[in-house]
Amino acid sequence: MRPLFHPAIEEVTVEAILHALSDPVRVAIFAEIVGQECTQKCSSFVPVDGEAIPKSTLSQHFRILREAGLIRGERRGVEMHNVSRCAEIDGVYPGLIAAIAQAHLLQVARAAKKSAKKKS
Repeated sequence: MRPLFHPAIEEVTVEAILHALSDPVRVAIFAEIVGQECTQKCSSFVPVDGEAIPKSTLSQHFRILREAGLIRGERRGVEMHNVSRCAEIDGVYPGLIAAIAQAHLLQVARAAKKSAKKKS
């Protein structure tokens, strides 16, 4: 198997981070990884936001997150485990990931509130 590409933290750019997190599915995946202290298996993300995501599509999303420097992937047998690189990124771009995560939480809360109003 080919080794996974993980950019050195010095090579991670703000543009790559913002591009990787511009997709709603990827930002949901990243938020889930950041919210967990242990590594996350790729297979645990098959339903994202209640929708089934094909494994090939998930693989593409994980590759983009990994190549942007946001996560580190590690093969364990037939499974791929992922962990965030937030601490490393925070050393280069202090507060960036925290600000993005906070904005994402506000957006999710706003969408949930809007959805609840529509159902009423």
